[in-house]
Amino acid sequence: MGAELIPMAFSTGWGSGINAYLVVLVLGLADRILGVGQIPDALARTDVLIGAGILFAVEMVADKIPYVDSVWDSVHTVVRPAVGATIGYLLGHETASLDAAIGAATGGVTALISHGIKAGLRAAVNTSPEPASNVVVSTTEDVAVTGVTALAIAHPWLAATVAFVLLLIGGFLVYKVAGRIRRYKRRYDAWGERVGISVPSNRSGPPDRSGSSDRSEPVDRGGGRDRSLDPPPSSRASGRPPLADERRDRPFDQES
Repeated sequence: MGAELIPMAFSTGWGSGINAYLVVLVLGLADRILGVGQIPDALARTDVLIGAGILFAVEMVADKIPYVDSVWDSVHTVVRPAVGATIGYLLGHETASLDAAIGAATGGVTALISHGIKAGLRAAVNTSPEPASNVVVSTTEDVAVTGVTALAIAHPWLAATVAFVLLLIGGFLVYKVAGRIRRYKRRYDAWGERVGISVPSNRSGPPDRSGSSDRSEPVDRGGGRDRSLDPPPSSRASGRPPLADERRDRPFDQES
């Protein structure tokens, strides 16, 4: 493998972070049909190809359904980097142990970064109410992974360049849609609480010593005391003390 190890591991790692099963399927079929020498024979085994094909079919459906795709991404936070590291290890395993370690590190780290970018972008896409955007984005990802993985077989350095550019573009898009991602996370957490897959969040403040929730007192930004707590003008003019109900209800009257 030699000098082609790093770009090959980088390209397949990028693809594994998006769709690990598709990368395994493309590499295995290329070795099985074309007999490509730089692809590890383990990826062309019949059981590996069948397993990758079934899991790819499941992911192809799950990845196009809003919210379900994010659950699938959450489950694969460990799987995708592990597959990327395994492919990188197998690429360098036949030459030397150091090459295997370099390949595993390159593939695993790249897959982890790529997976994080994909999950972030998919969270932003899920903020739209219609499902068509999920289908378009998922199909585009599959086409890109197939193209880059196939290109890596013939031209590793060119494929690595394309994968690096796509990684930068994805990171920039995640930065631009960070606000939408945060809004989606709140919706996703609320959905998880309803279906029972996440722990309900504590929205109320910690209780004080009297047993009530902690509420901050209104503060006058000008440096003085809060004028909103003063008695009404009628009470000051008549000289009588304000009623308890007036003092209790006045903050709520001001909010309405």
